[in-house]
Amino acid sequence: MTEIHTDVVVVGSGPAGASAALFLATLGIPTVVITKYRWTANTPRAHITNQRAMEIFRDLGIEDQVQADATPHDLMGDTVFCTSIAGEEIGRILTWGTHPAREADYRLASPCLPVDIPQTYLEPILVRNAAARGAQLRFSTEYRGHTQDADGVTVEVHDRLSGETYTIRAKYLIGADGARSQVAEDIGLPMQGAMDIAGSMNITFKADISQHVGHRPSVLYWVIQPGSNVGGIGAGLVRMVRPWNEWLIVWGYDISRPPPEVDDDAAKEIVRNLLGLPDIDVEITGTSLWGNNEMFATHLQSGRVFCVGDAVHRHPPSNGLGSNTSIQDSYNLAWKLAAVLKQQAGSGLLETYSEERAPIAEQIVLRANKSSREFVQFFEVLGLLDAEDETAMAAAIEERKANTPAGAAKRAALVEAMELKHYEFNAHGVEMGQFYTSSAVVPDGSTRAEPTRDPELYFEPSAVPGARLPHAWVGSQKGRVSTLDLAPMTRFTLFTGIAGEGWAGAAAKVGDELGVSLETVVIGPGRAVTDLYYDWARLRGVEEDGVLLVRPDKHIGWRATTMPADPESAVRAAMETILSKGQA
Repeated sequence: MTEIHTDVVVVGSGPAGASAALFLATLGIPTVVITKYRWTANTPRAHITNQRAMEIFRDLGIEDQVQADATPHDLMGDTVFCTSIAGEEIGRILTWGTHPAREADYRLASPCLPVDIPQTYLEPILVRNAAARGAQLRFSTEYRGHTQDADGVTVEVHDRLSGETYTIRAKYLIGADGARSQVAEDIGLPMQGAMDIAGSMNITFKADISQHVGHRPSVLYWVIQPGSNVGGIGAGLVRMVRPWNEWLIVWGYDISRPPPEVDDDAAKEIVRNLLGLPDIDVEITGTSLWGNNEMFATHLQSGRVFCVGDAVHRHPPSNGLGSNTSIQDSYNLAWKLAAVLKQQAGSGLLETYSEERAPIAEQIVLRANKSSREFVQFFEVLGLLDAEDETAMAAAIEERKANTPAGAAKRAALVEAMELKHYEFNAHGVEMGQFYTSSAVVPDGSTRAEPTRDPELYFEPSAVPGARLPHAWVGSQKGRVSTLDLAPMTRFTLFTGIAGEGWAGAAAKVGDELGVSLETVVIGPGRAVTDLYYDWARLRGVEEDGVLLVRPDKHIGWRATTMPADPESAVRAAMETILSKGQA
């Protein structure tokens, strides 16, 4: 039997797996990706790409490639609730930070804005760049199982073209094989929640409806249309794939009953009904069924095997958190694996992957499902839940127009129901506010300030250890960069001011001793980088002679408010703690 050797095997080439390969290859780690499929995603699936994911792509040097294939931020968010695309509107909500009042929050938080890029476009970008940087990718190659020992993992794989079965010997294995992960099952990850709590059907199609949507550009159009349903109230989602002629419809069905059979003619009827255009020329490009899940892993690894992405957080697409969180999982794990493989860190560092990411998995699964359930209030306000039949549902929707006490009450209730949807479509704090607590973060006794606004809706930057490095524009008369640009994933970075220039020598010496890239960025006038708008002085959370130690994943690992008498010892102690030095 043939045996291949590498450092890391990644099972799956979706956003989690392909990004893991890209990150590891960028860090110089030999990596083999296997996937049982012949190529990347064949349906659009994930699409909302939030600021945190875009920051990661910026760090990897592929932001421009993603933007070139993406629908830009300004076309994403005039989200419509209607009786059909060509029919009456019930209301609109500006989403993903496109409202003028919210766009300021988004622009202040990051050098990047959200974009919409379907998974069919994103995955090839990730795969191409991973391969270009040295990762090996094997398509039509199926994971069959693994055994692990003290020195590594032996992965059994099956070539679906030749029929050959062989093994890959690696030091670590990453399971990025989706919501029905075999790797997660094989290592017995502890799970909470349930799978397949509701059923959904996708219909992908092509039709030019620009005259109906171009003036209200969005990626999501919610249609409430009693009678035009596979099961339930009759509510569907018309999702833009490419503006404005490629689309995807999401339609619910009762998962306790046999799945619906939808042929080409039935799919066209559903499409035309939701569009409200009975004669439009439609090309159906595919249909598929999938289950809504509410399940997360409470621990994400076992020995030398780790799981990322949908393997450990399984939820509906509400809030657009899936692929974004998956990419962030891999971003957290990759630098830790690289540090251990390069013998820069002890193995204890790897356990912090679960410590830091498992709480995020739980948070986003619960948030996405809560957002999905919050639609019930919208249906309740419209009077659809108690209506006996389709005629009664239609009459209940019409009642919002009436000059009657009941009509006035319904209109007021709709205002509240629409406000609630901000928790799905403008949950900036959920998207950006991840905070880590683990042995790879050195606490300084401080805590994050109490939020001044709703922490799910609003992101508030913090320089407390465990928080993401705050973004501020800095630079010189020659140009500006984000503070995030100054802390690439290929190194640890110290941030200080002119009064703290003594940290630079200490950091250089500690970095040399530990065999770790540790660079110092001094921000101030007359230096390579200055505080252009004086925003950094307000955000850094330390005195000018203090320091922030930023990990490769851009989270703050340690800080000193002012320079101590022995800065070298302080940096060494912090780095040794973060890297679990002294552990095997």
